[in-house]
Amino acid sequence: MTGWWMVLATLALGTVIGVVKLRRDGRLRESGQSLTAHALGHELGERATLVQFSTAFCQPCRATRRVLAEVSALVPGVSHVEIDAESRLDLVRELDIMRTPTVLVLDGGGAVVKRASGQPRKADVIAALGAFLSHDPDEK
Repeated sequence: MTGWWMVLATLALGTVIGVVKLRRDGRLRESGQSLTAHALGHELGERATLVQFSTAFCQPCRATRRVLAEVSALVPGVSHVEIDAESRLDLVRELDIMRTPTVLVLDGGGAVVKRASGQPRKADVIAALGAFLSHDPDEK
């Protein structure tokens, strides 16, 4: 009888972990880090930069690339930078990137205002940009 309880407990724990992971996957959340153009190896966008950490065989990275390219084309002054995580282990360690894709939303000065592990939805990326660009004093 003890074995059944262990099986049920293991299944319950696995279910809870799976639900938590699904709820957090691709969600943009706050961050307090900052990056420079020199550290990225790319110029920052005038108003914002969408930084994507990817790997060669990451299937969700391809879809994320399309979403971020569409958003950067849609919103003036926003650029998209894709970084190969395997070739930039220095940044991966510094920013505590644990999986790909990971997306960082930087303001015009390079401060990380949002971050997502997993594939973000286009609407969430636009909302994250809108939240801080709507308060941008340089916005025309």
